[in-house]
Amino acid sequence: MSIKWFGICALVASLLVPGLVAAHEGHAHKILGTISAVQANRVELKTPEGKVVTVTVNAKTTYARGKQKVDASVLKVGERIVAEVASEKDMIASSVMLAAAVPVASR
Repeated sequence: MSIKWFGICALVASLLVPGLVAAHEGHAHKILGTISAVQANRVELKTPEGKVVTVTVNAKTTYARGKQKVDASVLKVGERIVAEVASEKDMIASSVMLAAAVPVASR
């Protein structure tokens, strides 16, 4: 009887664990997209899937181009970025990362 009971418990656990893992919070979510609009406290992104996402930025948001820290003024329409948010519910960016500048070859 105990082997049968153990098997049933293992089956129930294996069915519940994937749902719990998929629904967890507590880690940063990264949103990749191309800037379609910039406002004082919001950045609108178009994701590679074509979805439009609005991310809120504030005084605590940090900005970087590659490894170099930059100012929020560098955000321009058409720029590709990765915004890191703590919660997909609030969508407040803790950091915004822009692609590293490509060096121009001199002739």
